[in-house]
Amino acid sequence: MIVNLATKFARRLLVGGGQNFVFLKDPELKLPALKKIDLYIHIPFCRNRCPYCPYNRIDYDPVLAEAYAAALMKEIELYRNRLGPAEIGSVYVGGGTPTTMIRELPKIFDLLRKRFRLSGQICLETNPADLTSETLSGLKAAGVSMLSVGVQSFNDKFLGLLGRNYSGHEAFSAVERALAAGFDSVNVDMMFVLPGQSSRELAEDLKTALKSAAQQFTLYPLFTFPYAAAGRHLALRKLKMPAFRSRRAMYGEVHRFFLDNGFKRVSVWGFKKGDSGTYSSVTRNSYIGLGAGAGTKLDTSFYLNTFSVREYIKRTGSGILPAALEMRLTENLNKYYWLYWRLYDTYVGKADLERVFGEGDLRLKLMLDLFKMSGFYTETKNGLALTERGSFYIHLAQNHLILNYIDKVWSRCLAEPWPENIPI
Repeated sequence: MIVNLATKFARRLLVGGGQNFVFLKDPELKLPALKKIDLYIHIPFCRNRCPYCPYNRIDYDPVLAEAYAAALMKEIELYRNRLGPAEIGSVYVGGGTPTTMIRELPKIFDLLRKRFRLSGQICLETNPADLTSETLSGLKAAGVSMLSVGVQSFNDKFLGLLGRNYSGHEAFSAVERALAAGFDSVNVDMMFVLPGQSSRELAEDLKTALKSAAQQFTLYPLFTFPYAAAGRHLALRKLKMPAFRSRRAMYGEVHRFFLDNGFKRVSVWGFKKGDSGTYSSVTRNSYIGLGAGAGTKLDTSFYLNTFSVREYIKRTGSGILPAALEMRLTENLNKYYWLYWRLYDTYVGKADLERVFGEGDLRLKLMLDLFKMSGFYTETKNGLALTERGSFYIHLAQNHLILNYIDKVWSRCLAEPWPENIPI
């Protein structure tokens, strides 16, 4: 309760009283004139639903997947009618497991190219169990240029606990196949602070990951995701939130391991080596979300599509955009949204700060002074670079955001296709 009160006080202090933190029902989606925008596409189907995953997903059904693909293409047409031939700067495909729709994805990407000017990368999440040579060839042929392989661990004990349907050896082989397929970038997703995981087991997992020769790794703790999502699963009900000291120590171990092996930080959780493109899913300032449960972030509003796959298909089939909720955004909240994701990137340019906030913003100065006194960043000539300590505490802030806000909204949306207003 104290933490929640402190959070509300902090957001009122920084953002001001004009922001109403409520998702409103039945929005009329208002699109400004956009010359360029990024896209997120949500594929909700999974052949093996992991108990810890909080995202909007359902069991794979080939008939429903075909209908869903048609609905996605209808939503693309609806946006084309609103936007005209805008430029698409990047496409990120998440899930669920996007490769469950490997047959439908090429048609969806082809339609995007016909209706818009697709100028950037197509990035896609994958599951090691799905990464056959045939699937990889299909993704390359469809124009996918960046992959993220959701390994989570190379340790069979932890893969079993997480409900994954492959072994550590199979995961390693899948990463090798992805690297050999010639994508511009292959990211390996992993977890740490797994239940009962020792420092030795974490170190072994990291050493195995490094042997794959992947150039980018993203590591996050299991409990970044809503604890309730894991707790509802019988196999995970006895799990406890890991102690703060364990999380702090293991984050430091991960950070040191990658820096000692020639990687650089590219986000709070991400490490990269070499000149390949940086795989990133969440740091766009504005984007349009397609699919059931997808979000759309514009300058004035954040929208959420209905989470129900069947209601999504029905609504798009009626020629109506499937937004179920809207939170209107003030200019101040937009500024701090931008800053949050620049901190997530672990570097904020001074010129960019001045461009977004202007000169003499006392609230910003107060926050940055507090961060500096806390050792969260070091100041360079051109910007602010997060320290390892700062990166960890930004991770904690993100964890708090997910546990207290996203989980609340998503839980309602998963239970109700068209929920009433949701205050946060």
